[in-house]
Amino acid sequence: MTPIGIDPTTSAVLFVECQNGLLGESSKMKSLAAAAAPVIPNMGRLAQGARSAGVQVVHLTYFPVANNRSSNRRPPLFKRLNDSLSDWTRDHHDTQPIPEIGVGPDDLVLSRNTGLSPTYGTETYKLLRNIGAETIVLAGVSANVAIPVAATEAVDEDFEVIIASDAIAGVPLEHVESMLKHTLSFIATLKTVDQLLEDWGVTA
Repeated sequence: MTPIGIDPTTSAVLFVECQNGLLGESSKMKSLAAAAAPVIPNMGRLAQGARSAGVQVVHLTYFPVANNRSSNRRPPLFKRLNDSLSDWTRDHHDTQPIPEIGVGPDDLVLSRNTGLSPTYGTETYKLLRNIGAETIVLAGVSANVAIPVAATEAVDEDFEVIIASDAIAGVPLEHVESMLKHTLSFIATLKTVDQLLEDWGVTA
């Protein structure tokens, strides 16, 4: 019996910015891609297990529009990256989910065109609520910014939030461990991929 709160039929896994241009060979953030490499197999297992259990898989990706003018120029991160993203479009290789995770036939790909937050100002939580999601599992990058921001927003939207603790990455490694222990554990429940698959009745 699936524990209350992680019923696969009312759950969704959100893969945050797990796209080729960030985690693949063409990464614009090589240090982040290197940090994520050891946990990418866990991301793939999470995606495959979620699909087999009937959990909704969602990919939150990013690409700019309006001739690369849609991104906010104020954050130092975007100031460093914006010029290198000028050729990104919806169909560009770098904006597609990494092959280790892939895109299943029932997956949702929700792209945004501005902002540091992967969910603020988007329809993500409205959409998830409309399709019956009550529990959100977050995986992907980064533990530095996007994961804690999305977790906080999801909790404030009254979702049960779980962090797939061995399917997130950030820089440096010790910061990820600190964020899990001292920040994310106060916002959400922490579970490993194996624990999630067990909760969903999926053989690891």
